[in-house]
Amino acid sequence: MAHASLQHSLSQQQTLAPQMRQSLEILQANTLELQQLLQQAMEINPVLEDDTESLSIEDLEHDTPDPDEMIDDPDDDLRDLAILESRSLSSSPDDEERREHLYNSIVGPETLQQHLLHQLDLALAEPDIREAVLALLGNLDDRGFFDEPLDELSARLAIPYNIIERAKLLLQSFDPAGIAATGLRESLLLQLERSGRADSLEHRIVDTQLVELARKHFPHIARTLKCTVEQVAEAAEHIANLDPSPGTSFDPSGNPYIVPDVAIERDESGEWTAVLTNEYLPRLRLNDHYKDMLSTSPDRKLRTYLRNQLRDGRTLMKALDQRQGTILAITEEIVRHQTAFLELGARHLKPLTMNEIADTIGVHPTTVSRAVAGKYVRTPHGVAEMRRFFTTGYTTSEGAEVSNSGVREAIQEIVAKEDAHKPLSDAAIEKALTTQGIKVARRTVAKYREQLGILPSHLRKSYQ
Repeated sequence: MAHASLQHSLSQQQTLAPQMRQSLEILQANTLELQQLLQQAMEINPVLEDDTESLSIEDLEHDTPDPDEMIDDPDDDLRDLAILESRSLSSSPDDEERREHLYNSIVGPETLQQHLLHQLDLALAEPDIREAVLALLGNLDDRGFFDEPLDELSARLAIPYNIIERAKLLLQSFDPAGIAATGLRESLLLQLERSGRADSLEHRIVDTQLVELARKHFPHIARTLKCTVEQVAEAAEHIANLDPSPGTSFDPSGNPYIVPDVAIERDESGEWTAVLTNEYLPRLRLNDHYKDMLSTSPDRKLRTYLRNQLRDGRTLMKALDQRQGTILAITEEIVRHQTAFLELGARHLKPLTMNEIADTIGVHPTTVSRAVAGKYVRTPHGVAEMRRFFTTGYTTSEGAEVSNSGVREAIQEIVAKEDAHKPLSDAAIEKALTTQGIKVARRTVAKYREQLGILPSHLRKSYQ
């Protein structure tokens, strides 16, 4: 006799509420993106306006409608909006649809992070993997690559390596193919695998002969891979059609102009201090006329609409206030930790992790990661990415701490001073670093040299 059985399975899936999505969008947006976001919000929500005399968030907290005015009727044919804007509208979506449009609208061209965040919302990711993906989103460069190894990311973000690795694999399954790679080679391999060419000659060339391919040493590649030169040439054409920078297609503006979100400068007493620039950002306030109309209008549906718009306006302004406060708090901690950098330059940048900052200001490390993503700070040594200040490092023989960025800069200086006819090997650079009190392994030197775009010694040699 067959037995029937019922099985229940439970699964966890996190979805972002509209308010949470809006807060994340505001937190992650750089100044120019945020300007567009706020401008669009003012166009959609008639109660929001730009005024240099804007009310503070504290004032807005006490500016609430009469409880007797609270109405639960959700129906709205936009007659109220026609009254407010003195124009006729052909469509009649309800309040929730208008709010969803405000919360979920993407201003201008979609950024890579926004594009990936939407895909993450649809993925059945475990909570810890999801949090790791959110942290990694803030560490992708303009090409869609990671500019540091996975183990260093794990240490800097204070997330276990196995979780980071799984999060990276999930990101690599998203569109566009080739993102979340640690370099060109891995990105091209991912693109080939996504297109079903994992066993192709192209894949073998990228995997083992990428340097020779760049030099167009087709005969050498053919001999090594036991194929004809014609086959190599054909494969090279296919490889040339791959995207070497899959993230750049999501450049939100195509404009390399950078607006710093915050500046580090000396105050009147000569102390270093962090100051929000607020460049190009409107100062939001709620229109007094519409607030008065909420309490005086006899139109029930108009009051319902106004109450919803006022609430949405307050939510937006609070999210903006939280973003600015978080960025300022992070920068103040950077000032406290990186005084030597401010005084003496990049060589004196100290190791600092997002986890340290998060513990100090009382937020999660992923919040710090999102807050610094795509943000820039104006320093005495020029405009720099905020992400640059977060790095692991080493302790010199004298006991001083030096960041990975400092080690890379030391390598760059050593190579810049070398004899072009007798360029230094990685082992020689290692010894030169040791004389400066910086003890690193030769493989670490090679890794940092590659990150700096410095060729191996035999390719740097000058014969002139």
